[in-house]
Amino acid sequence: MALTHNLGFPRIGARRELKQTLEACWRGDIDEQQLQIKAAELRKHHWIVQREAGIDLIPAGDFALYDQMLNMTALLGAAPARFNAGNDEIGLDLYFAMARGTASQPAMEMTKWFDTNYHYIVPEFNAHTRFRIASSQLFREVTEARVLGISPKVVLIGPLTYLYLGKETEPGFNRLDLLAHLLPVYREILARLASLDVEWVQIDEPFLALDVDDDWLDGLDQAYAALTGAGTKLPKLLLATYFEAVDNHAARLKKLPVDGLHIDLCRAPDQLDVFLEGYPASKVLSLGIIDGRNVWRADLVQALATLSRAQSTLGERLWIAPSCSLLHCPVDLELETRLDSEIKNWLAFSVQKLKEVSVLGQGLNQGENAIRDELDASARARQERRESPRNHNPVMQERLQRLTRNDSRRTSPFPVRQALQRQRFQLPDLPTTTIGSFPQTPEIRQARAAFRKGELTNLKYLEAMRKEIQLAVGKQEEIGLDVFVHGEAERNDMVEYFGEQLCGYAFTENGWVQSYGSRCVKPPILYGDIYRPEPMTVDWIQYAQSLTTKPVKGMLTGPITMLMWSFVRDDQPRSTTALQLALAIRDEVADLERAGIGIIQIDEPAFREGLPLKKADWNEYLKWAVEAFRVSSSGVKDDTQIHTHMCYSEFNDILPAIADMGADVITIETSRSRMELLDGFGQFKYPNEIGPGVYDIHSPRIPETGEMLELLEKACQVIDAKQLWVNPDCGLKTRSWPEVVTALERMVEAARQLRAQINTFQTEALSA
Repeated sequence: MALTHNLGFPRIGARRELKQTLEACWRGDIDEQQLQIKAAELRKHHWIVQREAGIDLIPAGDFALYDQMLNMTALLGAAPARFNAGNDEIGLDLYFAMARGTASQPAMEMTKWFDTNYHYIVPEFNAHTRFRIASSQLFREVTEARVLGISPKVVLIGPLTYLYLGKETEPGFNRLDLLAHLLPVYREILARLASLDVEWVQIDEPFLALDVDDDWLDGLDQAYAALTGAGTKLPKLLLATYFEAVDNHAARLKKLPVDGLHIDLCRAPDQLDVFLEGYPASKVLSLGIIDGRNVWRADLVQALATLSRAQSTLGERLWIAPSCSLLHCPVDLELETRLDSEIKNWLAFSVQKLKEVSVLGQGLNQGENAIRDELDASARARQERRESPRNHNPVMQERLQRLTRNDSRRTSPFPVRQALQRQRFQLPDLPTTTIGSFPQTPEIRQARAAFRKGELTNLKYLEAMRKEIQLAVGKQEEIGLDVFVHGEAERNDMVEYFGEQLCGYAFTENGWVQSYGSRCVKPPILYGDIYRPEPMTVDWIQYAQSLTTKPVKGMLTGPITMLMWSFVRDDQPRSTTALQLALAIRDEVADLERAGIGIIQIDEPAFREGLPLKKADWNEYLKWAVEAFRVSSSGVKDDTQIHTHMCYSEFNDILPAIADMGADVITIETSRSRMELLDGFGQFKYPNEIGPGVYDIHSPRIPETGEMLELLEKACQVIDAKQLWVNPDCGLKTRSWPEVVTALERMVEAARQLRAQINTFQTEALSA
C-alpha cells in the first residue's frame, strides 16, 4: 500500500489566528500561558484537518511560534552568549528576544529561506558554541498529538542544514567544526522521541539542493552514521530534500544509513529515474508530487502516471507527499467566497493539496477507476484554464514583440546622471530618507476596511488617506529628513496594492502565507497577461509633493518582486511574465515623471530570492531579471533619480548584476549584520550611490544615536561618504509612530554628526 504523508502544514491559521494571538501577547493583552493554550488549540485543529484529508502520516514539530530554525536553536540550546541564556530551559522570553531583540541586544539576523519569501532567524556560531536539549516544546507537541489518537511523524531541521544556514560570528572559525558537538545532542533528541514511541522522524536537509563543498557532503556521511548507529533505540529516519534537484547526490543519498528519502518532483521531475535506478530494497522513497509552492490544481492524470511508474519499481516502499512543507501556501480554498468561480476552479490551497495527495494514494492502492471522477475533474479544470480567453491579452503580447535594447538603457552613463541629479535636488552629503511606508495605524486599517465594505464613500476615503499623508509629510518636516515619502497609507501590501490595479491578477480574502514571525502576506494570483489600464500612484504622490518643497519619492514595486511575491502562472516562462510586469511599471514611472516627481523608487527586495539555487542556472535568470528592471526604469530623463531597495538577502555573489540594473541609488538592509553586508559592495567598488540601513525596523528596539553613528562610520570605511545615503533597513508600516519618530530623529542626528566630523576632517586636512 502506498502511504501518504505531509511535510508540514501552515501554522498561521486559516484566518491568521496565530498572528493575532502573538501580537496580543507582545502587547501584553494575554500572558504566556494563554498564548500556549491558543497555540495548542491551533495545532490540534491542524492535525484534525490533515487526518480528515486522508493523510496517513501527519507531522508534528512543524509548528513554530516564530520560526522553525529558531525552534531548532531553542531545542539545541544554541542561544548566542550575548543573550545570557544560562543552563535553564529556553522559554518564550528568550525565544522572542532572539527573534525581536531587547533594549540591550539587537535581534539575530533574518534572511530568506532558500528561494522563498519566508524569512528564518539565522543561527550564530563561534568556537565556544555548545549544544544541549534546552526546550521540551517538541516533546510536549508529540504528547498532544497522541492524545488525539495521532502517531505523528516528527519534523526536524537536519544537522547539516542547521549549521550550513547559520553564520560564524568570529573570523577564521568554520561552523562545520561544530558538527561533532552537535550530533550527540541530535542523537539524544532522537532517543527521547523514541521513548515517546515515535516511529518516524522526517529530518530535513534542503541544503543539499545548493552547490555545496565536499567537506559538507563528507559531514553528511559522518552525521547519519552517528544518528543511525547501533545502541540506543532510535526512530526511523526519512531524509527530506526539496526546492531543487539532488540527483547529483543520488548515489551518496542511496547509500546513507537512513530508512527513506524524500525528493521534490515538482521543481525537479527529471531526477526520478536516477533515484529509481538501483534504489535500495531497504528504503522507502517519498515523491513530492503535489506542488507545495504554488496554488494551481495538480494534473492528477500525469501525477498518477508518474507514481504508477515509480510503484512498479518500489511497490509498497512508495510514499506520496507534497513537494515541500505547505508553509508556503494558503490554508483553505473553501474560505474564498468572492473569488471568481472560473479561476477558483483552477486552484488548490493546502487543504485541497492534501486531498490531492490522498486521492493519488487511493488511485495507486485501489486502482484508477476508484478515482475516475477526480481524474476527470482535474483534466477538465486544466483544459478550461488552458483555453480561457481571459489569460491572453493581444495588446500586451504585441508590445513585448516591439521591445528593443534601447528600451532597457538610460540615455547617459551614471556619472552624467549623478551630476544632473545633484544639481537638481541640492541635497546635503549623506542625505536622509526612509524606505517608503509609515505606520499602518488602526485608523488607516479601519478606513480601508470600511471603504472595501462600501461603508465609506470614495470622497470620504480620499479625505481619510490625504489626512494620513498630511500627517506623514508633517512629521518628516519636523524630523528633518532630506527626501520624503508619502507613507503609503492607501496600500494594503506592496504587491497586492499594485496587482489590484492591473489586469491579469486575481485576489483572495484569506490567501495568507507567513513571511516571518507574525508578519503575513496575501500574494495575489497572477493568472493572465498583465496590462495597466490607468495610473496607479500618481495622484497620491502628487498630493504629497504639493505639501512640501522637499522632494517626495514616487514609490513602486519592481517587476521581479511583483513576480516572486505573487502566485505566478505556470503556463509560460517567468521571464515573459516579468517583462509584462516591467512594461506596466515603466508606464507608471513615465506618468510620475510627467507629474513632476523627480525621485522614483522601484523596490526589488525579491531580486536575490528569485536566483536559482544552482549556480549553473544563475546567468540565465540574472539576464532576464536585470533586463526586466531596466525596462521598468529606463524610460526617464537623466535628471530623474531612480532608486531601488533590497533587503534580507545575501547580495555579494551577484553584485555585478545589481550594478548592471543601473539604479542611481540602492538601499539595503545592513543593521542586523552591523554593516557586514556592505563589505562586498566596498570590495566590488559599487559605482553608484548606496544607502545601508542603520537600524532594524523588524524589532521594537530603538537604537541610540551613537549606535547608528557607529554603523555609519563603519560604512564610511568601505564606501566613499559622497556615495552614502542614510536610511532605515526597510519600510516602517509595522512600527508605531512614537517608535518611528524617535528612531528617525536619532538617525537624522547621526547623519548630522557624521557630516560635521567629515567637514572638520576636511578643514583640518586643508589647513595642514
